[in-house]
Amino acid sequence: MSQCPPPSSGRSALRFAGVRKQFRDGTVALLDTDLTVRPGEFVSVVGPSGCGKSTLLRIASGLDDATGGTVDVASRHVGYVFQDATLLPWRNVAANVGLLAELEHLDKPERIRRVGEAIGLVGLSGFEKHLPHELSGGMRMRTSLARSLVLDPSIFLFDEPFGALDEITRERLNDELLRMFMLRRFAALFITHSVAEAVFLSTRVVVMSGRPGRVKADLAVPFDYPRSPELRYQPEFAALCGEVSGLLRSEA
Repeated sequence: MSQCPPPSSGRSALRFAGVRKQFRDGTVALLDTDLTVRPGEFVSVVGPSGCGKSTLLRIASGLDDATGGTVDVASRHVGYVFQDATLLPWRNVAANVGLLAELEHLDKPERIRRVGEAIGLVGLSGFEKHLPHELSGGMRMRTSLARSLVLDPSIFLFDEPFGALDEITRERLNDELLRMFMLRRFAALFITHSVAEAVFLSTRVVVMSGRPGRVKADLAVPFDYPRSPELRYQPEFAALCGEVSGLLRSEA
């Protein structure tokens, strides 16, 4: 089987060192959190609700500040995919996908080229003129993914983007996301509550403790890329899911 190139061991795309986050009401969401994502890695984070998973992404993106510790982001080209597709309802698919390129003031011919490429990559060719209310939930999320792809980010942050979708659509989008990962070779930090999703997508799965969140376990995923959908039904896959689930149950 073919594999993604091994991640570079000498540098990081994203690094949290001793990160702490305390909110104004005194709640400590993160405590002494250490986590590194290297170029070419797809790292999923699972943990109990309220353990600070989404807070990690907000800090990495600059939407929030850490109370302590350091955060190093190797590139300003960071894609952020939220739990909700967050599309502008008055813009069609092509206009939504092109929004970030417009804000970056890319030349129109280049913007059109990138929008068309991103729409094709997520499988939405033919739907360029559709408005968000005319799309299924999965198609809206594909549009959100395409919007982030337009600027060709070297780092992707995913905040449980498929959590609201039905299981069949979710698995299909997992397959599509892996295809994009192999094509673009970005570094990814992916938040999810689904153990199977985390194991299927990732090079590593990080398990967080209950609040205040810190890294409890960091497990390598041994399966080669590309990953067939049938991997989900293999004993080795079930065994690793069971190990991750066991770590989560101990935090419940």
